[in-house]
Amino acid sequence: MRVVVIGATGNLGLSTMRALADEPAVTSLLGVARRRPDLDIPGAGWARADITRDALDPLLSGAGVLIHLGWSFHPMRDPVATWRTNVLGTARVLQAAARAGVGAIVYASSVAAYAPGPPERRVAEDWPTFGYPTSAYSREKAYVERLLDGFETDRPDIRVVRMRPGLVFGRHAASAQRRIFAGPLLPTMLLRPGRVPVVPDVPGLRFQALHSADAGRAFALAALRPVRGPFNLAAEPVLDAAAIAAVLGARTVRTSAAAVRAALAAAYRLRLAPAGPDLFDLVMRLPLMDTERARAELHWEPVHTAASALPELIEGLRAGAGEATAVLRPSSAPGRVRELFSGVGG
Repeated sequence: MRVVVIGATGNLGLSTMRALADEPAVTSLLGVARRRPDLDIPGAGWARADITRDALDPLLSGAGVLIHLGWSFHPMRDPVATWRTNVLGTARVLQAAARAGVGAIVYASSVAAYAPGPPERRVAEDWPTFGYPTSAYSREKAYVERLLDGFETDRPDIRVVRMRPGLVFGRHAASAQRRIFAGPLLPTMLLRPGRVPVVPDVPGLRFQALHSADAGRAFALAALRPVRGPFNLAAEPVLDAAAIAAVLGARTVRTSAAAVRAALAAAYRLRLAPAGPDLFDLVMRLPLMDTERARAELHWEPVHTAASALPELIEGLRAGAGEATAVLRPSSAPGRVRELFSGVGG
């Protein structure tokens, strides 16, 4: 089977490429990204393409499965730019896949596509995917879900799978996630155990996560098994302030959501942080997902716990870890200076 992965050099992309490279059923594997990585994955080829403007049909010709992971977080301060890539670019990918006669599409949606959920129970895949309106990331994920609704109606012959992972952690993505969410001023020396005295404990703040290797394996399974529809992906346990404090050797201090939001808003206005308070609002309202369908139909079980993936990310942040791709490049002092002077989050 020929598999094409768009967005193959990011956090999910590399993990998915490596999982697919280990599958005997995959006879041809092509990774597509805007910039070619400086690394090799056995049996895989690479191609350069921008989904907003380049011809995609030749890349998809003969593909049995397309895995679409391409997504842009920056510039966070320009939602029109991210809409152009994430929504209009995805529409171009779907149109090209239909023209090329691709047999199946596996798309990386997100827990952020869901509408806020009930605090007392977990939601299954039939929970509404309306997103949260003040978050550009959530709006875009929800809108692509609507694109897929129309696509499935028009092309029932193409198998469509929507993967909805929680937060995806991995050491190789540490530098990229620091650039996206924390910015250049994050004092990584404070991430050593015992250096941070307290962690804010915001009532109601909790989230689900999984290791990037487990996420990549789930995408590979979705590509190779005859499944359709949405799948929630997360590992246990649910994470909160206590879990973060345990990794950092800190204690928790009860803090109001309003105080944390005000601090984040001030840092964002002053261009000290790339992510605005809308992201905090989104995380506060994410539902907890039931992942039974992935276990039953994909036969997927996480190897790593969420509690073990978190310290791996934090260790990667301390080390400035990354990979030899444009998206995941390791952190450096000159790179942080460029981030600062190019406009944090711009």
